[in-house]
Amino acid sequence: MSLEGKVAVVTGGGSGIGRAIAVRLAKDDAAVAVWDLNGDTAAETAKMITDAGGKAIGLEADCADKAAIKAAADQTRKELGEISILVNNAGMAPFTPYMEITEELWDKVIAVNLKGPHLCIREMLPAMVEAGWGRIINITSSSTQSGSFGQGHYVSSKGGLLGLTKALALEFAPTGVTVNMVPPGFIDTPMLRAAPVDVEAFAQTLPMKRVGQPEDIAAAVAFLASEEAGYMTGQTISMNGGRYMGSA
Repeated sequence: MSLEGKVAVVTGGGSGIGRAIAVRLAKDDAAVAVWDLNGDTAAETAKMITDAGGKAIGLEADCADKAAIKAAADQTRKELGEISILVNNAGMAPFTPYMEITEELWDKVIAVNLKGPHLCIREMLPAMVEAGWGRIINITSSSTQSGSFGQGHYVSSKGGLLGLTKALALEFAPTGVTVNMVPPGFIDTPMLRAAPVDVEAFAQTLPMKRVGQPEDIAAAVAFLASEEAGYMTGQTISMNGGRYMGSA
């Protein structure tokens, strides 16, 4: 599934799932712009790619800020070329009892997890439509399928991203731009390890009896970014070890 000649942006690419996605897309010959709020970790991911013979840049970018997104997109175009693949992976996933969620925290989670992807799409979609080819891949969450205790703000934001994915898939289907989503299940990342969860105990409740790896999500993203997925839009690839087996 060669992506030679394509330029990909991976938000939140400095660690965890985002890093795995960036590395995989580069392995499939895409030039990759790694965006992250932490410029050092973005640079680390980019170096991993270039050390392996790939092409990448790492950029510090607040993916919930319109001006920062525009600046990072302009820099990406200058160094790598026009953007044809966008992976909206940056996000935050706090645990807060519903009645303790402040208005400020609610707004921040929505800004990062929903408004941010919207702003990135608005910045990059016009060129994809003009070219007649584009891939937008939104990293949602299995919590939109099953709920998640103490995460009303997070689940709401990711549910909104699910809805945006389907709405844009329908609207832009004739243009050659596909819009799909991957909701990760229980994936072994620094964010998961920092959560108030007994990771190994919960893994035993899953049908596969193990924690997923970031590379599992990256594999799904790589397929959705490929030519082979050109007739798939508005769809969900659930990588969750059997945690959820529904049709949405």
